[in-house]
Parts: sequence; structure tokens; C-alpha cells
Amino acid sequence: MTIFDNIKIIAKKRGMNLKTVAQKSGLGENAIYRWKNETPRIDSLNKVAKTLNVKVSEITGEDETKNKPSKVDILDDEVILAFDGMEIPEEDKEKLLDYARYVMEQRKQGKRGRIR
Repeated sequence: MTIFDNIKIIAKKRGMNLKTVAQKSGLGENAIYRWKNETPRIDSLNKVAKTLNVKVSEITGEDETKNKPSKVDILDDEVILAFDGMEIPEEDKEKLLDYARYVMEQRKQGKRGRIR
């Protein structure tokens, strides 16, 4: 698959269209569409990857061995949508994900104490 195809698939999984991804990434609204025929700059790919919360290698197809969604993807897409009936802002979702990653890293290192 092409970079364009990969971005389109990932964006759809995240509930975004390509125009929205481009805008959130600080790119022109048709920038990603141009990547059908042009090679994107690495700084633009980094911005898109950050917006989609993926590694650049997933966009470029270098990470094809990842066939199943990670637990963080499931957490991000399915669970952290609302709390106490209120939608959680995007920046707060990222903080929650960072904390979840921290807790899981502590568990991997054998630090199984209570979470504070």
C-alpha cells in the first residue's frame, strides 16, 4: 500500500477524513491528497503521525507486521470517549493515554505496587 492509502485507512479508524487530518497537522487541506503522486517531506509525515497517534513507520508501511490493534489503540478509540457523561477533550485524552502507558511500563518492570 502507498503512504496515501495507509493514512486514509488509519484516519478512517480514528473517525477522521483526510482534510481534517491535514488541518489538525497544520498542513494545507489538500496536502495529503497530493501524496498520491508526490513523496511527502519527513516533517509533514511526522506531523500527520502525531495527529493520528502512530509511528511514521506505520504510515510508510515499514510496520506491516502489526496486524492487530494495540491495547492503546483500543483504549484510545473505544474507551476514552466520555467520562461522567461529558466528552473528554483531545488534550486530556492524550494525558490519560500517557498515564496508561506509564502504568503499563511500571508493570512490565515488575513494579506491581498500588497505582496512586
